[in-house]
Amino acid sequence: MANSKSSGGLNAFVNKHIIPVAAKIGSFKPLIAVRDGIAMAMPLIIVGSLFMIINSFPVAGWSDWLSKTAVHGISLAQILAKITNGSFGIMGLIAAFGIAWSYANQYKTDGVSAGIVSASVFFILTPSIMSGDKVPVEGFPYTYLGSRGLFVAIIFGLLSAWIFQWFINHNIQIKMPATVPPAVAKSFSALIPGAAVIAIAIAGCVYWLFAWTGWGNIHDVIMNILAKPLGALGDTLIGTLVSIILLSLFWFVGIHGGNVVNTAMQPIWLMQTDANRVLNQAGNLDLAHGGHIVTQPFIDNFVYMGGGGATIGLVLCIGYLVWRKRASKQNKVLAPLTIVPGLFNINEPTMFGLPVVMNLLLIIPFMIAPMVNAITTYFAMNLGLVPLCNGTVIPWTMPPIISGFLATGSIAGSILQVINIILDILIYLPFIAALNKRQLIEEDKAE
Repeated sequence: MANSKSSGGLNAFVNKHIIPVAAKIGSFKPLIAVRDGIAMAMPLIIVGSLFMIINSFPVAGWSDWLSKTAVHGISLAQILAKITNGSFGIMGLIAAFGIAWSYANQYKTDGVSAGIVSASVFFILTPSIMSGDKVPVEGFPYTYLGSRGLFVAIIFGLLSAWIFQWFINHNIQIKMPATVPPAVAKSFSALIPGAAVIAIAIAGCVYWLFAWTGWGNIHDVIMNILAKPLGALGDTLIGTLVSIILLSLFWFVGIHGGNVVNTAMQPIWLMQTDANRVLNQAGNLDLAHGGHIVTQPFIDNFVYMGGGGATIGLVLCIGYLVWRKRASKQNKVLAPLTIVPGLFNINEPTMFGLPVVMNLLLIIPFMIAPMVNAITTYFAMNLGLVPLCNGTVIPWTMPPIISGFLATGSIAGSILQVINIILDILIYLPFIAALNKRQLIEEDKAE
């Protein structure tokens, strides 16, 4: 009875004080915009990763064959690298459009026009390179169009979209007659806010300021101001463990932790992933040359196997109880509904079906399992037992074992995943066994 009262008191406290705060954070418009903008770039990142896997597949002689096989003087390796750069390498530009698009949509204004304006701002702020021809040709380096441009994309995507929606919502726009086609009317409506953002408020002034002062470019300045301290958090084991704790606590109160915590950390992890990709293409992927241990694949494919909380261990424990014919009726029903999605890193049926959300008995292993995964993976890569993630971004639904090999280009990555899964099972088993025993008692009483 005392346990029931204490549990009820805790639930009341969480419902009154914690959930409202968590819900406000989860509905914060800039956070949603950053999440949506980076999500818009993810298909291209995955496509680029696929061609990078083909270009660097760990089979003896494969890379040499790609380099020696040419089409009109261009080797297959160069073609594959071009495809990777042209997809993976423009994530910053796509994010600039997507962030402004999402933010403007949340204010019920034209997201497409806001996204186009933001993309223009991004180009204006990005340093160009000139060819040495008699008639110089201007171009843009992939360095800033890709992961290195994410901070500019986030900051100026949000700022330009906010200015854009402010003009529209304050009716400072050119209105066309109702007979004008909607597409034409929208383009004229965007003229005034677009001109304000591009020429006056942001891009023109910032470009002029940096050109006048000789500070270099805004990308490098922001990287020095923000990326280094944030990278120190996002590239360390302690920072990773803190993010795991926060994600677990959000999930405990029913808020999708990945949408809150991972959204804030994802730009750092993606930049470090891209840095590893560049090192891998140059054949210098190791810690001595500046390689990173903590990357997006590190988080997705080694820490959160099965989803948030590394719940692949949890669902396999449920399957074990069913196999041994010791499972409660509830777990017998849940087993087929949770195991198959869990193998593909989808754990919503487990989170809300078991449930894990607001379950005091399971919050401890839900937090500990991914922390253990992070620790074992970090030290395995730091000691050179497992190669660093090679820059390939694996779809988050890719099952373990396969994803470990693809992420590292080594069978050692798969073996590490197996070890982590065994550890997750051992962590979850006593807790799920206790929960299952409680369920069996309650079912006996009900009968």
